[in-house]
Amino acid sequence: MNMITACIDGSEISAYVCDAAAWVGNALDAPVKLLHVLERAVVPINDNLSGAIGLGSREHLLVEMTALDEQRSKLALEHGKHMLEDAKQRVQNLGVADVQIKQRHGYLLDALAESEKDTRVFVMGRLGEDHDLGSKTIGAHLENSVRAIHTPILVTVGEFKQPVSYMIAYDGSATVDEAIKKFSESPLLKDLPAHLVMVASNTKEHSKQLDSAKELLSSSGRKVTATLLEGSVQEALNLYREKNQIDLMVMGAYGHSRLREFFVGSHTSKMIAKSPIPLLLLR
Repeated sequence: MNMITACIDGSEISAYVCDAAAWVGNALDAPVKLLHVLERAVVPINDNLSGAIGLGSREHLLVEMTALDEQRSKLALEHGKHMLEDAKQRVQNLGVADVQIKQRHGYLLDALAESEKDTRVFVMGRLGEDHDLGSKTIGAHLENSVRAIHTPILVTVGEFKQPVSYMIAYDGSATVDEAIKKFSESPLLKDLPAHLVMVASNTKEHSKQLDSAKELLSSSGRKVTATLLEGSVQEALNLYREKNQIDLMVMGAYGHSRLREFFVGSHTSKMIAKSPIPLLLLR
């Protein structure tokens, strides 16, 4: 699991996905694989096509439609190859020596599942090529991937800039503690100041949990500021991010807690859609 796999398409955000993948690759001293998946558009053709449109022979239409489909596939394949070569050059220019490219037909989720065993971090854009970069929404491919993939996913939301600080949303659950333990052992973000933020009632138990998580992160050499906040999870996290000029949000779906309710389903989508900074999603 040493590969950084970046998913690119024809969208404007693909360039920023390359920049983010190069940053992670350099930080982890890992090779980068650029993945482009050509998904076949399914056009329904039924046996009654000729009768439905009033023409005498559907065979001629089927032949023409097949030829057009083949032509579109060839053009898409050629375009994808050029796009991958340009992306490879961009990542190499950012200091990554080992850059691989892969193009395949099929479905993105299948491609991610095949790559997961060799992938340390996936990098994806918030939106696909069918969306405007400024749109405050989340692409269907990303949402489905977040639900299906158990490898960390770094989500770019626009122009990517190397972060100088990051925030971890913490809920005190055993699964989050385990995730933080694994995260603390990774060199990723190790030299950057960390903000460990827990949104919960101000009790001794919550303070104890927060201190324990801070100690775990600090023991790996990280500089950590721990903060316990009360109120709405989303509002509290956003206000803290703005006040402390956080560059990267680290979050995940763990346990049965307020944060799980926040990070699963529509809440996750809303957070990703509205976030002005990249997000590292831990599963």
